[in-house]
Amino acid sequence: MEDQEMQLKVRRVTDKFTESMYVLANEPSVALYRLQEHVRRSLPELVQHKTDMQSWEEQSQGAIYTVEYACSAVKSMTNSSLCFKNIDGLLRQAISLKEQISTTQGRSDVTPSPSPLVSASHAPSTSS
Repeated sequence: MEDQEMQLKVRRVTDKFTESMYVLANEPSVALYRLQEHVRRSLPELVQHKTDMQSWEEQSQGAIYTVEYACSAVKSMTNSSLCFKNIDGLLRQAISLKEQISTTQGRSDVTPSPSPLVSASHAPSTSS
């Protein structure tokens, strides 16, 4: 009978001990301690990720600015095609006038030159 009583007492003590351990393991302060451990372990990695992301953001902002600047330059170049056409026309006109002046000077060596007030386009033609 003493064995049974002793076993019953041991069982009660172990049950109470188990219950106490269960309460202690699930106490809020233990949960906060576990949370603190987790934050302490994972925080340096999170900080590194944040700095990496900030660096990538700065690099991509610089690249975006460069691309936008290049796009605006290309647009302004396409808009300037009219100016280049005007320049081309003026150059062709200047070359034509230069050729007319050259031919007029070539003829002036042979014939008397026309009055300087008369333009090259109104000069009398010598073709017969």
